[in-house]
Amino acid sequence: MSLENHKNIIRNYIRAKDDNKPLLMEQVFTESATLEMEVKTDNISFPPDTVSLKAITDVLVKNFSQTYENVYTFCLSDSFNNNVNSIPNTVSCDWLVCMTERDGGNVRVGSGRYDWRFNEQGNKANHLIITIEKMLILVPAHTEKIFEWVKKLPYPFCDSEKMFEFILDLDVLDSIIKDNRSGNN
Repeated sequence: MSLENHKNIIRNYIRAKDDNKPLLMEQVFTESATLEMEVKTDNISFPPDTVSLKAITDVLVKNFSQTYENVYTFCLSDSFNNNVNSIPNTVSCDWLVCMTERDGGNVRVGSGRYDWRFNEQGNKANHLIITIEKMLILVPAHTEKIFEWVKKLPYPFCDSEKMFEFILDLDVLDSIIKDNRSGNN
């Protein structure tokens, strides 16, 4: 399948997770799909391994939406790597997320990488590795500025240059900006 078809699957995943629409996950993952989480920060936690569409939906949509709201996940389109020649039906891309905590209202800005492996037909994912490199926690006073920035961006696919064209003047975001501009995710 083409990169565009894989992007549609990823778009459905982001809509399911960000908008708390668990039924969309049926369009994303096979029944026996696996999820692997590589969390490189202490500011968020997930189970390291999850097996089955139902369990993945619980972890990434149902449980996630109980803790976070106003979620905007962006795949950095210029980071897409479609390994058609070396590993068929795989796609990797960097991501950035902005969201608020339901309890307390802190803002979270995180970054990492998705590594997708699709089934033989290429119409659903059978394995996803989510690497979380950074997860910054900002006080609620930053909410308006963060979401003012986010609302200017093409969603859910945005290239790095466009994303950082509107970046805020917040020192706390410097580490994420630096990593994404240099392709360290």
